[in-house]
Amino acid sequence: MLYESSSVMFVSVMFMLGGKPSWCQTNKMLSAQTDRVMALGEWEERWREDQTGWHRPHVNKMLESNIEKVLDGRKGVKFFFPLCGKALDMKWLADMGHSVVGVEIAEKAIKQFFEESNMTYSEETVSALPGAKVYKSSERNISLYQCDLYNFSSAIEGQFGGIWDRGSLVAINPRDRQKYAALITSLMDKDCRYLLDTLLYNPEVYKGPPFFVPDEQVQSLFGKSCDIELLQSLDALTDREKARGMDFFTEKVHLITLKTN
Repeated sequence: MLYESSSVMFVSVMFMLGGKPSWCQTNKMLSAQTDRVMALGEWEERWREDQTGWHRPHVNKMLESNIEKVLDGRKGVKFFFPLCGKALDMKWLADMGHSVVGVEIAEKAIKQFFEESNMTYSEETVSALPGAKVYKSSERNISLYQCDLYNFSSAIEGQFGGIWDRGSLVAINPRDRQKYAALITSLMDKDCRYLLDTLLYNPEVYKGPPFFVPDEQVQSLFGKSCDIELLQSLDALTDREKARGMDFFTEKVHLITLKTN
């Protein structure tokens, strides 16, 4: 046990200093969260009880900083938001003339998004997704599906030219990451530019969510079919993380595109 703790401390220091731990060392850190599971009902309960510390009451700065890289000169891009919550980023992109499709399990989050954005919306059942509903804005090209993310597919809305993953990969159960990556890549159009936000911290201090996702795992999940470019890395440690016992908390944004050959 002493060896494992020392190894985690060593890897944590390497992350803080910008170093690259070995895949074996990273796996030891990943194993700390392997069995952590959040049921869909628990996420819905957090929304019902307003335990939504991950929500930001402003447009995400990492998205703003890197939007030109994502758009790459394109207009009217169709964006996908996995586990969208009530992110203001959706309205921001729609106001720029892009279309937005989101998936979220919590009905409260979807309704709050439209109501807090002063948008009227319609509510419809989805014949292709038993038990699911879709909420559509009357003023903007925004459609939000209330359903299990893994029941969504390209058969519902086609493929996308942009994906913004700010709190999705870091929120899903760690054991589901391969399934998640397969879903996301299946939703990518050939020119899709997928912006992925990940977090680095000591997973033995905090079990998540949000979960620890190292660069090495991003590569293992998407590297066979996609090119991956690290766009930005910043120290995101706040009092919230310090209260959880963390001494470092790094946020990274990656641009992922399908390989052309």
